[in-house]
Amino acid sequence: MSDRGILIVLSGPSGAGKGTICAALRQQMPNLVYSVSMTTRAPRVGEEEGVSYFFRDKEEFQRLIKEDAFLEYAQVYDNFYGTPKQHVMDLLAEGKSVILEIDIQGAMQVKERFSEAVFIYIVPPSLDILSNRLRDRGTDAADVIDKRLSKASSELALAHRYDYIVVNDVLPDAVEKVASILRAEACKIKRNKEKIQYIYKQYGGKKE
Repeated sequence: MSDRGILIVLSGPSGAGKGTICAALRQQMPNLVYSVSMTTRAPRVGEEEGVSYFFRDKEEFQRLIKEDAFLEYAQVYDNFYGTPKQHVMDLLAEGKSVILEIDIQGAMQVKERFSEAVFIYIVPPSLDILSNRLRDRGTDAADVIDKRLSKASSELALAHRYDYIVVNDVLPDAVEKVASILRAEACKIKRNKEKIQYIYKQYGGKKE
């Protein structure tokens, strides 16, 4: 009596804490898996086919684009990156929930192709706090940080296209909010058709 898994799309500006939230969720929810992306870039040391990425050449990637084989894709400089549709569908059919940590542009592509997904936008409490987080990381130059902050401001104008928005002020609280969203989504009638049919059968009831 296994129903399909849920596709969760998580977005937010760099420094919002998306990766940390995803890692915490996967510890709480063993049935939650990351989707493996496809790329045309060469494998790096230690990367494995089908685990780190699906590695394909540009000719095959472009053929797959024409076949509408991606939930979303983008070209980054000289390489392509995308989420293979069939891979995600297979995982969902197995009853596993799949999480995509992608930007707004990718999320909107997914929304066009798979509107049943759950779209969650993660934001910091303020741009000042986001700025402090980015500077505290010590990984980006000042001009890069300024670009990230500017991009974060413009992206917020599209946040209304998501189903939920979660403010990552206190990390454990933000993780619990996202977990609560996923638990509630898993209980929706439309996601539990097989269970509902089983219940009707057990109680001798009929659908109205």
